[in-house]
Amino acid sequence: MLRYLPAFALLLLPGLAAAQAVAPGPTLSAVRAKGSVDCAVSPGTPGFGAPDSQGIYRGLDPDSCRAVAAAVFGDANRVRFVPVPGGQRPTIVQTGAVDIVTSAFTWTHSRDTANALNFAAINFYDGQSFLVRRSANIRTSRDLDGAAICATAGSTSELNVADWARANNIRYRPVVFERADEARNAYAAGRCDSYSTDASQLAAIRSSLSNPAEHVVLEERISKEPLALAVRHGDDQWLDIVRWSFYALVEAEELGVTQANVDEMLNSQIPAIRRLLGQSGDHGPMMGLDRRWAYNIIKALGNYGEIYERNLGLSTPIGLERGVNNLWNHGGLMYVPPIR
Repeated sequence: MLRYLPAFALLLLPGLAAAQAVAPGPTLSAVRAKGSVDCAVSPGTPGFGAPDSQGIYRGLDPDSCRAVAAAVFGDANRVRFVPVPGGQRPTIVQTGAVDIVTSAFTWTHSRDTANALNFAAINFYDGQSFLVRRSANIRTSRDLDGAAICATAGSTSELNVADWARANNIRYRPVVFERADEARNAYAAGRCDSYSTDASQLAAIRSSLSNPAEHVVLEERISKEPLALAVRHGDDQWLDIVRWSFYALVEAEELGVTQANVDEMLNSQIPAIRRLLGQSGDHGPMMGLDRRWAYNIIKALGNYGEIYERNLGLSTPIGLERGVNNLWNHGGLMYVPPIR
């Protein structure tokens, strides 16, 4: 009979005791004390992170930051965005100048280990390609032999181009800039024959050029680019909060919970929806948050699909199909652990 088990044994039996609310760790405490979640963002990549005409950052990555703010404060606007060049992203989060890197940041082994970062979740699956002028009649990457190629210093893009050239015995002239917008402007001004970075960002850059039809993104992909949210080593609670704030967006899309119907869904009797929205279970308190942490995210921002379509989808100038970034049950790679 269970009444004869020692107290420690009860902890080994699932469902016998309610989860206890945990105390805020160092990062959550600091975030609450200053009143904002501070996020490193790209200096300006349409669709992923760029200021609009009013100076408000829009894009997949700023919305990923806002999701964390909604989870922590119940207010998605309690954010501060810090534009950071690619090579400075590991340092700025290590020093505590920001709480999260949300800037089309590729998850790599060295960044995960030598740079003392923890990657919380992949929010976009990508691959590197080349943006070229249609008039140059460049059909494949091999046609870039001898070309000048723009890239951003300290980025995986710069390293990938070097690897690609070495592997294919291709000569090229690197034209490297500290900031992505500088590289983009150099390509637009004709200072290089091609600009190489993640294909999705190239599509965004193409859409911002004066005549997008004059440019094309090559079909080839020369790398894997899992773009992810990153935090510094040493605070597992904060890692959990950032990770599950993104996972909640994907779980909501899979369950059909949207910004428009989230209040109605509070009455759902579907167990997974009740757990997601805090109607059952203690999943928020397990992370030091309110039970309605995920409800607050969805109410403010919608689900992952809504965020994707708003910033990158077919109705935007960028016009990216979901592809591998669709849900796993719709042919994509977006598959997250259950909230239970």
